Order: sequence, then C-alpha cells, then structure tokens
Amino acid sequence: MAQKFSRRAASMAVLAATFIFSNHSFADLTESRPGEFILELRREVNDENQQVISDSLGTAIIDRIRGNMVLVHLPKNAAQMVSRLREHPLVSRIEPNFIYRTVGQQVSKIPNDPEFSKTWGLQNTGAADKSGLVGIAGIDIGAVSAWNIETGSKAVVVAVIDTGVDFNHPDLKSQAWVNNKELNGKVGVDDDGNGFIDDIHGYDFVNNKGDSSDDFGHGTHCAGTIGAKGGDSQGLVGVNWDVSIMALKFLDKNGGGTLANAIKSIDYARLNGAKILNNSWGGGALSTLLGTAIEDAAKAGILFVVAAGNNSNNNDTTPTYPSNYEYENILSVAALNNRGIVAAFSNYGAKTVHVAAPGVEVVSTVLKGGYDSYSGTSMATPHVAGIAALLLANNTKLNAVQLKNRIMQSVRPLSTLKYRVSTSGIADAYYALSGLTPPGDPNDPANLPKVTPYVFATDHPYKNLSKLEHKIRIPGAKKLAIRFGLFETEAGYDSLSIFTNKGDFVTSISGTQPSGLLTPIIDGDTAILRFSSDETDTAYGFDVEAILSDQ
Repeated sequence: MAQKFSRRAASMAVLAATFIFSNHSFADLTESRPGEFILELRREVNDENQQVISDSLGTAIIDRIRGNMVLVHLPKNAAQMVSRLREHPLVSRIEPNFIYRTVGQQVSKIPNDPEFSKTWGLQNTGAADKSGLVGIAGIDIGAVSAWNIETGSKAVVVAVIDTGVDFNHPDLKSQAWVNNKELNGKVGVDDDGNGFIDDIHGYDFVNNKGDSSDDFGHGTHCAGTIGAKGGDSQGLVGVNWDVSIMALKFLDKNGGGTLANAIKSIDYARLNGAKILNNSWGGGALSTLLGTAIEDAAKAGILFVVAAGNNSNNNDTTPTYPSNYEYENILSVAALNNRGIVAAFSNYGAKTVHVAAPGVEVVSTVLKGGYDSYSGTSMATPHVAGIAALLLANNTKLNAVQLKNRIMQSVRPLSTLKYRVSTSGIADAYYALSGLTPPGDPNDPANLPKVTPYVFATDHPYKNLSKLEHKIRIPGAKKLAIRFGLFETEAGYDSLSIFTNKGDFVTSISGTQPSGLLTPIIDGDTAILRFSSDETDTAYGFDVEAILSDQ
C-alpha cells in the first residue's frame, strides 16, 4: 500500500512536472472574399424594399444575386455580426463569399515551416503520431482554415506563466514580448518604474531577476504551441504566426513553484499588458489568495486559460486547482489524442472542464533550439490560449468573458467528449473566428443504426490483479461500438483497453463513467476487450449492455 501511496502522491505534484515526454477536411478549403457574405432571405428584394431590408439587417446590401439572395460586406471583426444575422428573422442562410479556382489552383494558408506536418493538433491528416497511434483526419483545432481569416498579431500579449521561455530558440526569438523602456534603459535600473529591474521579456520570480529564461523546458514547449513563428521557412509554427509572449517564471528547474510566486506572476501580467494567461500548472489546495489574484485579472478583462490536470480525475467531484476556481475568466482545458479521445491521464468534468484540445504527443519547441513531443493537459492548454490570441488579434475589443464564450460556443462536437467537458467539443479556431455553426460529429457511434443486446461483465466487485480478455463479434458489421451500463473502476490504475481484431488500439477507459457510455466507433466486426487491475483498491467493474453496429 505504501508503494501505491507514493505513486499517487507523485501524480498530485505540480502539473508542470507531470507532463509526459515522449477530418477537418470538410472545412479546409475556405478561401473567401474578406468580409463578404451571401445572405439567403425569407423574402425577395427589389428596388422598393432594398433600403428597408438593409436597415433591418444593419448592413448595406452591395449586390442582389437573385430574388431572395444578396451580398453584404461586414467589418473585419465580423464573427459577432454573423452570429446575429444567423438569428435574424429575415435570414434563412448565411455563407462566406467563397473563392473558387481552376483545378490545381486551390490555395490554403499553409505555412512554409518544414516541421509543420508534425503538428497534428493544428492539422491532423490521419497520420500516426510519434508513438505510432494513427490519427483521424480533422481531429484538430482547425488552424489552417482559421489562418485564412487571421494569423495573429504582435499587438496581442500572452503571458506564459511557467518555467520561463527560451527566447534564444530560432522559432521564438522574434515572438518575445519586449518592455522597450527596460530594453533601451540602463542595466540594473528599474527604468519603467514598475518595481522590477531589467524585465525586458518578463520576469523570473524564482530567482528574483529580469532574465526569465527557461531551465526546464516546459514553458518553452507551451510557448511554441501558442506562437512559434510562422512562415519563416524554419522549424514549425504555433497557433499564431505572430504574437508577443511574456515569459513569467515561477516554476523552477525541477518544475515546482510556490503560491507566492504564482500570485506575483499573475499580478505582473495584469499590470504589464497581458490579456491572455497560459497556465499549464496545478497543485495544492483551494487558495483564497490565489483566487483573489485570478479575480483581479478577471476584473481587468484578462482570460485565464488553465490545464484541467493530469490525474485522471473527474474535476466535478475531485476539485483540481487552479482549474476548479469559478471565476468568470477561467477556461479549463482537457487533453485529447489524435483520434479525439480524452487522454487516459487527463482530468475531465462535465460541469467544471470547459473544452478539450490536442494534448498527446504534441510536437513543439524545446530547449537548445530543438523540437520534441510532450503529452499532458499542459500541452492542450496553449492550443486554446493560442485560439484566444487569434480572436484578440482579429478583434482587439474582446474581453475575457467574450473570448471565453466565443471559444466555448464554437467548439466542434465530438461524441467522445460527451460527459467529459461542458461543451462536449474540441476547441476550434476556424469556427471561433468565422462565427459559422460547426457541424456535428461524423464519427458519432450513436448514429449506428442497429442495437444488439449483449451481456458481459466483470465480477462485482472485481478482484485485485485481475486480467480479463473478451472478444465481441457482430458478423457482417463494418463498424461497431460498445454501450456500457455501469462502469466504475479505480481511476488511473484499473482500466479497460479496447482493440480492433487487427490489434489496433481504440480507447482506454478508467474511473467512474456515466451510464450509457459509448466507445468510439471500432472498425470491423470484432472488438477485443482487455481489462486489468493493480494490487490495491477495487470497485464495481463494468457491465456491457449492448452493441451498436451498421449491420
């Protein structure tokens, strides 16, 4: 028992120290005339009523395409107006004024960075990640489509509150936030009078000095996902091609930090121009003092994007901080793999975790100018902070609550996220920017037409050191999914893994799950179930109640 306790104690340590080393096709071709949208109306437009209809719509009609179809021009920051027009009683449909080209001439905003193809979280083509797990095309944040609208701005300041950032990295050097008064001032002097000496790119609260360089690597990896320089023909690209990253170091060379320095970092960001805070860290108990710092940031209109945690917890029942604070600027993020499945290590919560994002085998910048893949909710968080930065670049007037709502309301639904995050979706930059309605999940197993009752279960409760394998076959099926009744195992330690008949991994399930849980779609007519438990603590187990299939 003592051995297991130490295992769990380690897993509850600072989140930054627990990261793991290691078809967006329907929306990709979205080149369109900037600001131009076609409205299909519920009545025809003519010379007599055009002005009245324009006044009702709140925008001028610049062309009549056919009787009930018109062309309008909206300002650059159009997403909110698009959303309003979609609900207008005169409007039955709204679409961008897409651009078409001769075959072979279609263009997309693809960066020329040579390592871009490795960043599956930005564009998932269905290739295998570094671990060999084959992805599902389109399980990404829609970055390529979003870049047709916005690629970022140096005017947007994102504070990475972490282990520091290596701004000597060639993909990050030009992305550093610059405090010009300190840059152009005297060494050893507080030139801007903000109480910190030589804080040119941020501050190191661990060592109380202006140089906030990274000596652990975690912050540098997060920074690269937010904003590795795009279109520079080297390395890879972040969610933002251009951004200003403020490096605030409160985690030391071992990945640990203190409450005092966390508060100092949040306050520094608030007082020095950051509008988005990336917080890929956690630990400790509920702190009213930390909460006050976050609340002060909320009052200043600053978004606090935070990792849900890496303990396989349900945050609804086992709070994790700072993810579980209830301030209006908190946006909590769970981690997905490249098949759209919540990572086995990721915390979740149908009420308290808001969105999911790529967080398994994520390739980004690391120390000494390199690139590597890490896993963790730490890696999912900067994807969402990056989307917020794109939104702010596109509309500088958005505050924290508006950024949070825009991101939550524009998620793409994934069946694998039902009961996992409050939005049941993956954060999507394109739909957040465009204001268009995301499609449903084309891979939702609930759409499989045939339901076959099926009885299989563990012992109740199951025993320690259980090893159980079972094969389910539905003859003639090309796709199937498993529906469970009760499912309750020791979270993070006792798990059910599911494979295809070819041995391809599908998913792993652990912890307490909602009744009626469905697996992702399993290709073929056979599913192989493998359950194992460790040496301590057991629970109810699980009941298979039905198989859904296409036959």
